[in-house]
Amino acid sequence: MAAPTTPPEPVGPHRELVEALQELHRAAGLLSFRKVSKLIRGRDDRLSAASHESVRSAVSGLRVPRWETVHDIVMVLAGLCSPPRSEEAETGRFLPLWRAIREGEAGALKSFQELVHGGWGGEDGTFTPEMIMGVLINPFSAIEIHPSLAAPHEPLVSEDQWVHAMVRHIEEHGAEHTLRILLHTLKGDYVGADEGAPFGYRNPDREAMEAYAAFQYGCQESLRRLSREPNLLAQSIRAMHADETMDRDDRAKMLENESDLSLMREVMTVTPETWDEVSEEAQHMVCGYLIKQISPAGPLRLPDDERFHITWRVPEPPTA
Repeated sequence: MAAPTTPPEPVGPHRELVEALQELHRAAGLLSFRKVSKLIRGRDDRLSAASHESVRSAVSGLRVPRWETVHDIVMVLAGLCSPPRSEEAETGRFLPLWRAIREGEAGALKSFQELVHGGWGGEDGTFTPEMIMGVLINPFSAIEIHPSLAAPHEPLVSEDQWVHAMVRHIEEHGAEHTLRILLHTLKGDYVGADEGAPFGYRNPDREAMEAYAAFQYGCQESLRRLSREPNLLAQSIRAMHADETMDRDDRAKMLENESDLSLMREVMTVTPETWDEVSEEAQHMVCGYLIKQISPAGPLRLPDDERFHITWRVPEPPTA
């Protein structure tokens, strides 16, 4: 009988995220993973339904967690520290740590809006050099927008000063990162990107909530089909592996997950009755096998079956 393999230790940005989660876990009193999961599920503002296994794997570094899982763990633990920590500041601190795992060094750099979400400087409220640079490279600071387009304001810096600041930022951080910041800023990713702000500004929290609602609907519909079609999962797995149109990164991620024997054991043995007992990662795997795509969310006023459109890997048989 082969000896069980020891999971590899997290390295690089993943290790930094795990160490930060473990520090927060200790500061909150080393609650059991089941207790953390229960507290997450009791919050109305949660972005996931993280099981105790999802919490354990995130804090222990067994797998790279989804951002929604990290967000909810941090939100729960921050308020249990002594003294309590700001939930908003802590999630702002953890987002670049998680993003750096996938995007490298550029992912760890904060946008101007993330600086606001993460708190203004230290406890004394002073501005950091990074925050000042965030103001300078924001084109909103250097232009006067016509009142018919957005909120009017006087420029904070001259055009020449703004160009000089952008050149300096490119020299220090590279053109690609600078252009991505500029692109996000032009989309509305800056202070004021909230409801009631000028037209077109993003609301990252709402996007996350819509993605979670789509996942919940996908789970509901997957369970409905699994309860009626016992061979659906096996058929969907074969269909996924045969799908030549599947996104390359999505396929690589699925194949990586398939190498995790404990995760695949959950996936292959789950039933509608045991769905709530498996990890969130296993639930995502099952939905990823069954569902090829969920269309973008429609208006909130619509019922879920009209708001979301599912493209199944194995078409649903016609009803009798």
